[in-house]
Amino acid sequence: MDKKPRLPILAGLAIIPLALAGCSSESGTPGAGGSGNTLTIVDYYVNEPDQKFVLEALNTCAAELSVKINRTGVPSKDLMQKVLQMSSSKTLPDVLMLDNPNLQDIASTGGLAPLDQFGISTDGFAPGIIEAATYKDKVYGLAPTVNTLGLFVNKTLLDAAGLTPPTTWDELKTTAAALTEGDRYGLAFSANATHEGAWQFLPLLWTNGGSEDKIDSPEAAEALQLQVDLVNAGSASKSVVNWSQVDVKDQFMAGKAAMMINGPWQIPALDADPNLVWTTVQIPVNRAGQTSIAPLGGEVWTVPQTGNKTKQALAAKFIECITDDDNQLALATARYTIPTRTALADEYVASLPVMSTFTDQVATARSRTGLLGTGWPKTATQIHTGLQLALTGKATADEAFAKALAG
Repeated sequence: MDKKPRLPILAGLAIIPLALAGCSSESGTPGAGGSGNTLTIVDYYVNEPDQKFVLEALNTCAAELSVKINRTGVPSKDLMQKVLQMSSSKTLPDVLMLDNPNLQDIASTGGLAPLDQFGISTDGFAPGIIEAATYKDKVYGLAPTVNTLGLFVNKTLLDAAGLTPPTTWDELKTTAAALTEGDRYGLAFSANATHEGAWQFLPLLWTNGGSEDKIDSPEAAEALQLQVDLVNAGSASKSVVNWSQVDVKDQFMAGKAAMMINGPWQIPALDADPNLVWTTVQIPVNRAGQTSIAPLGGEVWTVPQTGNKTKQALAAKFIECITDDDNQLALATARYTIPTRTALADEYVASLPVMSTFTDQVATARSRTGLLGTGWPKTATQIHTGLQLALTGKATADEAFAKALAG
């Protein structure tokens, strides 16, 4: 869909005292009190505006369940270390939010309670997020919203060149070449030596029939060759090996890239420039007829094993609340994320048409840990190592991943 003016979001939102990073805040229904009626919550929403929107949802559920909440925000880079410390000292919170690729690591330690023991239904949720929240056939978390990747195109440049958004890899290469001019590249993407680089490669790998458990396959090499071709042709910068997704967004906004692979979390920044007109499409496929498959991002809310069965049951009800239809739509609309209940897709897109591409993409999106489980982080490192080898000319696309696997 083309960029539309941002809709008024959550009108009348109450201004709520916010937790400082690494600190706690307590809020809830007046009159609710006592440790037995307070839920401790840990998440990594410490930046605005996400913190404001998430805390609004938390307070809504606290009021609905007549409980107080004692919430701690921990920066994302520190959350896993904090969780492991809390686990070893038996001070896990009643409700714990995790980035979905980290869930299996914590579930494998026995630190989380499976949600079926509380009677929580997972019916109607997007398959990818249930896959991400599953460990040894048990679901340990639910997500109110998720995100994924798509292709953003500068519509002004596209229209001036008489082109349409690319849908295949060949079209992506020809369109990127046509839009490359002066100091402007046709396409920007992240192929850096972090999990961001691996995350951005997955759509090419999966769409082409490749698999994360066999990254030295011909399908993976063909996907990598696409990135190499774009860089070697001058349609993408050699600096993609250093760019984060924020850097990619900055290149696009500065007019230094006509297209970019990125996620909907960048939309608020794009909206800040009224002169930037863009559109989005799903990540192009290698050959017409293939299905575009992208990775599923987002956070899951879990019930840790605290030993207090009463509080665990209450925490489960809290997760049911934060993932109900109303909260999903409110959070998705405010944060440019996608509801995880597939039946909400039409209503959501009708209210926020700019999210149509990403909502469609989520229907086929895949979990990074669904196949490899706790082995995903190692493979992610091997993927971005292979990208670096090929894109810096230290290996061909055919040999890069084999070299990465060999260490």
